[in-house]
Parts: sequence; structure tokens; C-alpha cells
Amino acid sequence: PDGGFGIAAGFASNPLDTALPLRVPGFAGEGADAARAFLLAAQNPDGGWPKDIDWLAIIPMAEVEKIAGERLHRSSLDNRNTCPQIRYLAEAFNRSGEKKYREAAVRGLDYVLAEQRPSGGWRGADVDAITYNDDVMLNCMRLLQEVRAGDAPFAWVDADLRERCGAALDRAVDVTLRCQIVVNGVKTAWCQQHDHKTLAPVKARTYELPSITPSESAAIVRFLMALPDPSPEIIAAVDAAVAWFDRVRIEGIRIEQIEIDPERFKAHTARFDRIVVQDPNAPPIWARFYEIDTGRPFFCNRDGVKVYTLAEVALERRTGYGWYGYWPASLPKEHAAWKAALGNPIAQQ
Repeated sequence: PDGGFGIAAGFASNPLDTALPLRVPGFAGEGADAARAFLLAAQNPDGGWPKDIDWLAIIPMAEVEKIAGERLHRSSLDNRNTCPQIRYLAEAFNRSGEKKYREAAVRGLDYVLAEQRPSGGWRGADVDAITYNDDVMLNCMRLLQEVRAGDAPFAWVDADLRERCGAALDRAVDVTLRCQIVVNGVKTAWCQQHDHKTLAPVKARTYELPSITPSESAAIVRFLMALPDPSPEIIAAVDAAVAWFDRVRIEGIRIEQIEIDPERFKAHTARFDRIVVQDPNAPPIWARFYEIDTGRPFFCNRDGVKVYTLAEVALERRTGYGWYGYWPASLPKEHAAWKAALGNPIAQQ
């Protein structure tokens, strides 16, 4: 009865970070009732949930309070949080018919709506800005799209709440289109965060400087392509971003991990180093950050000093952050299929 679920070492171990329904404990079997009970108990009065909770590590609730302290009572959309809890409880209502789950899901939706800033954006934990990092904006927009469409598990949502969610989604899509960075008159992609008033790219943590970011931008493009009946503005934004990804792809290198003696840092233990290796057969890769004006890839240390090679990044940040990735790698095919479905196929080169 007094069992709770403990604090996660990091959000990656939180099963709520994955698509719902939860794989474990799911909706039946040992622990499922306790998991739902804790989700209800952990919901804050504002309707949201604290972040970085491992909902499966069953320990006494008193221990949860002791470890988390005040953080347990601070709701957040950061680290892919709160939106999954809403979906899970909405599905719990569908399966059980118990009103307590529906009421908790509605309070969660009210929290999401209340947290939307006048800009149309939602903030993360690091800075009060329109935040695409950790999927803050996209998780909110996907959730609201599901509610507006009446998709499972939200078919029960009443007309008033559905309308409010749809209006909030429209504002969020609008500001996303207006945040797309323009360089020399050409649309490119997006930063991790944008200022609520000016919409300019802004920094978050000390090593996350204003930039154009393929990781978050690729996710934005996929979200925009999933919207029904895309407007000409959405189509133009997607086309421009896909063209930018192609212009800044990096050829001829791969990132290799080499084993090292473990070194413990505050947030992680480094058991391997990362180096850039020349390889003419490597597939295209993208840097995490590109300078806005020059399009040059860059990196950064915790001191906020920009550098231009991975080797110049300290071991702690070099191994504790994703500086290269393949985020847009499949977008050309996805984009071509999307355009064809719209009746506007891409011309063959």
C-alpha cells in the first residue's frame, strides 16, 4: 500500500520515455495496479508530473520523498515527460471505465494547455524559451493532435476540451513555422530553443549555443509531414529544411568508439572515447550544431567556448553528449514519398 516508484538515474531508464502503452508493466499482470496507483499519487495539483522518475523501481513512498525532495512536486514537460502519463491514463480509463483515470488525464491536458506560453510554445527545464530539445514542443503537439483528431485513446474527450486542444496546436504549429531560421533569404531549419518574443535562436545549457540543429529539426520535419492536409506554408517549410539537410551533410568520416579506463564524471561514467575517423565509404553524417551564418559544424565545452573539432571537446562532454548523428538520413525517401502522396512528386535529377 505504501509502495512507490523511485527516482531514475536518468531519463533514459524511464519507460515513460518510450511510446505508450507501456511495455512494462503494461495494463495487466503483477505491478500494473501499483504502477497506476503511483501515477495518480505522483500527479501534482497543477495536473503535471515530476520528471526523471523510474515508475518501475518499487520502493517505499517515503524513500521516494526522501530522494526527490521538492523535485517530486515540480511538474515538467522536459525529458519527454507528462504527455506519456496522460496517454497511459487515458488508455487506463478506456480499459477499465474507472473515472479516476479519465479525470487525471483531463487534469494533465489542462496542465499542458496552461503551460503554453503566449508565443504558442512550451518551455523545457533549462531556459524559458520555445523548446524543441528533448521533444518538449513535439510531444505536446503530437498529444494535442491526437486529442483533436479523436484518436485512441482520446475518443472520449468532450467537444470543448477537444476544441481548446486544437486551438493550442494551431498556435504551436504557427510559431514553429515562424521559428524556421532564414539565412540570406533562404529558409534552413531550427535551433533547439527559440526566444518567445523575437523567435531568435537562443542558448540553453552552456554547451548548447544558438545554432541550427539537425537532430531537433529532423523531428520537426517528420511531425510536419504527419499533419493532415498540410498548408502551402508547411510544405514550403519541409521542402526547405530537407534541402538544408542535404547541403550540410558530412561525407567521408565516421565516429569510432575506443575503449578506455573508466572515468567517473558527475552525470556518467566514460568507458570509451569517441574519435573521428576518415572513411571514404562512410554514409553521410551530420553534426549536432551548425553555425547560423556560416553553416560550419561546431562543438562546445561546458565553459561555453566554441571549438571546431571533436578532439577539442573535453572527455566529459565528448563522451556525454551526442555530437554527431544520422537523424535526417532517411528523410530524403520519406520526403519523396510524402510529396508523391500530396500529388507533387519531386523532380528527378
